[in-house]
Amino acid sequence: MSQPVRWLLMVLPFALWGTAMAAMTTLLATSGSLILAWLRLVPAGILLLLSLPMLGRSWRIAYTDRIWLLLFSLIDASLFQGMLAQGLKDTGAGLGSVLIDSQPLIVALLARTFFAEAINPIGWIGLGLGVLGIILVGLPSSILYQWWTEGILTQSTSWGVGEVWMLGAALSMAIGTVISRYASQSSDPVAVTGWHMIIGGLPLVGLHKFTHTSGGFWPQWSLWQWGLMAYASFLGSALAYGLFFWFTKNEELTSFTSLTFLTPVFALLCGITILNEHLSPLQWIGVGLALTSVVLVNQRRSLWQRIPWFYHYNSEQ
Repeated sequence: MSQPVRWLLMVLPFALWGTAMAAMTTLLATSGSLILAWLRLVPAGILLLLSLPMLGRSWRIAYTDRIWLLLFSLIDASLFQGMLAQGLKDTGAGLGSVLIDSQPLIVALLARTFFAEAINPIGWIGLGLGVLGIILVGLPSSILYQWWTEGILTQSTSWGVGEVWMLGAALSMAIGTVISRYASQSSDPVAVTGWHMIIGGLPLVGLHKFTHTSGGFWPQWSLWQWGLMAYASFLGSALAYGLFFWFTKNEELTSFTSLTFLTPVFALLCGITILNEHLSPLQWIGVGLALTSVVLVNQRRSLWQRIPWFYHYNSEQ
């Protein structure tokens, strides 16, 4: 596989997630959050498992990986997707999307702890710029101005339930990303991804059935709305998560997950292309910072080695 193709496939999950989030937000007005969560997981998992023979891969999970698979399913699928769908429903002012896309910071800390992945000062600067970038991209200028003049911890900008859900989702995905390596030690990562979607989606199906007291079990969607759901499930989940967890096993976690900072950028580009939206100057700055952060995190070693007055202390701190 050539390097440009590899980079294209690495970036693709985040492009699909950015657009899938927009599709799911649209569907929330006519459905509950739980049904969105399991419809995004279960059909995608079935599709991945059915595609494995065509890819020449085995759907079997090694005995030693099964406990890890169960943990991976409950944390990354059940908790993450459930919290994400609920957070999309209850979040206002874009803070929730900022929280969910800040999970590379958590992954970096976990990867340093469990896999001894080195993060030098250039990498930390890159991660910080990425968080700043998604804040500028995701939050309205009025909120940013209020934070600047009155402080972040003011009563009018305090967190709501939606932001808590999104923070929980970010933590769940970060922990799940680390666990995915243990769940695929002796098994195919694509098979692990498919099974974890099905196993993790089943509790959400049961919870939806138990809590759904009015109307039918299935949402009353138009053909266009079912098309949006199919996009979020088959492309925004099956393809995106299949690629994501394949790369988490084969790439350095810190560098690869820093591409998450591009997710809101792709969502904005989708709005510009399809909805004829326009970016504010602050959003353009945020896009630039997000792109800069990805370069800094992925090139942190080579950039750090070019600073001789620091490098003699320790090239990887």
